[in-house]
Amino acid sequence: MFGAGSVLAESGRHQPTLMPQNSGTKNALIAVSAVNARVVWACGRNGTFTVTTDGGNAWQAGVVPGAETLQLRDVQAVSDRIAYILSVGSKPEDFRIYKTIDGGATWTMQFENHNAKAFYDCFAFWKPTRGIAHSDSVGTEFPDLRTTDGKTWQDISHNLPPALPGEGSFASSGTCVATQGKRNAWVATGGSSTARVLLTRDGGDSWKAYDTPLTSGQGAGAFTVAFRDAQSGIIGGGSLDPKQPSHAVTAISHDGGRSWTLTNRPPVSGAIYGLSYVATGDGPHRDRGFGRAVVITANAGGAAWTPDEGETWFKLPDIVGYWGIAFVNLQSGWLVGTDGRILKVSF
Repeated sequence: MFGAGSVLAESGRHQPTLMPQNSGTKNALIAVSAVNARVVWACGRNGTFTVTTDGGNAWQAGVVPGAETLQLRDVQAVSDRIAYILSVGSKPEDFRIYKTIDGGATWTMQFENHNAKAFYDCFAFWKPTRGIAHSDSVGTEFPDLRTTDGKTWQDISHNLPPALPGEGSFASSGTCVATQGKRNAWVATGGSSTARVLLTRDGGDSWKAYDTPLTSGQGAGAFTVAFRDAQSGIIGGGSLDPKQPSHAVTAISHDGGRSWTLTNRPPVSGAIYGLSYVATGDGPHRDRGFGRAVVITANAGGAAWTPDEGETWFKLPDIVGYWGIAFVNLQSGWLVGTDGRILKVSF
């Protein structure tokens, strides 16, 4: 459970501190990845990335050469020198994976898509050289990729369960895939008759699909997923249809993603683009009762947080237009969004 009653009561009496930071760009930022309390990377439109090595006091923005017209929809930060970036665009070959090992001074393209119908939404890593990238379905297959050496990417589409008609994910914040431990991963999907979670326990060698109670259909489904340990996690989603503003919901699982239960409805609208647990790992913050605290963002639909995985919610007032979110610990979280905006979030 959340922890001592006094902790819960205290959390409800105040909002987290939100401190705007200068990202060094006016281009919209879509995804953010935090290595630690000092090193954070973010990326977004027009091939833009930005990185800080001092907790956000100063950000240094740049552009990935050759990706100037592309959207960088996901970033996986390893250190102040090493990061991966996933790009999307209007042509099949615009879906690429880049890597830098010199802090963004130069980039190497590791993967370029040639599947005419693939759309790579997001990626996630277990460790610096082991990760997976997820695509919308092509026919009955997900043309997903995996790297085991941090250099090359292999097709693992034959490992995944058959896709539902039109099933895919959402490149809204780089969080449609979550990894945990050495070999666990979850993929949130939508776009079809049922919003599902695809689960692997062996690093992508085999997968199973499980239904969720989130609304699904064209432009709707599960957008974002996070797990705080091997068994307990949360998904968020909704609908991009402006006529369906009340579909923004979250659901939780305590059996590793096999079954899902809707939480109380969060005070946002539209679709939840990204979410993150506030406390990560097993540090002393767990003892303070923040192991179940989650922050969500829904772009124009607002942002909110919960101390107890959706039992109670607190709206973040006047916070709109943010897509991506990442936390290191209670004092170090970041929201990124439109016009290059970055907010540091501290509890």
